[in-house]
Amino acid sequence: MTPEEIEKLPYRPCVGVMVVNAAGHVFVGQRVDRDYDAWQMPQGGVDPGEDPREAALRELEEETGITRDLVTVEAETKDWLPYELPRDLVPKLWKGRFRGQEQKWFLLRFNGTDAQVNIQTEIPEFSKWRWLAADEMLDGIVPFKREVYARVLDEFGDLL
Repeated sequence: MTPEEIEKLPYRPCVGVMVVNAAGHVFVGQRVDRDYDAWQMPQGGVDPGEDPREAALRELEEETGITRDLVTVEAETKDWLPYELPRDLVPKLWKGRFRGQEQKWFLLRFNGTDAQVNIQTEIPEFSKWRWLAADEMLDGIVPFKREVYARVLDEFGDLL
């Protein structure tokens, strides 16, 4: 795809979930489809007609096994936050229909135990997971998502 073709593509509507434990650390998972460090917070697409908050809770359970009764929704980003995919990834992801994602982020307080996290889901997205201090998170995130993650941290920072 040419850069001009990519620029004409829309963003994929998506939600992101910042799950924070009692110590104020953030859940991050290592993506199963990468052979290099590619840590990220849970995220996923919003189905047509689906409420973003419901999509966030659904994606959380699908990716981490954490059920909605184990979290409290504390905040959401004021705006949808877009990011561009690297150009070489555009034709490979989502059948080349999107230039990147536009995400609504939710801050969820985890009220469960580590034993209630199960990344061995029906369709695993993560090979491993950990709790990470918020101020250490950006270093291990895929570079093209760092700006969005920095904005999420900035917006939710006082609540962590």
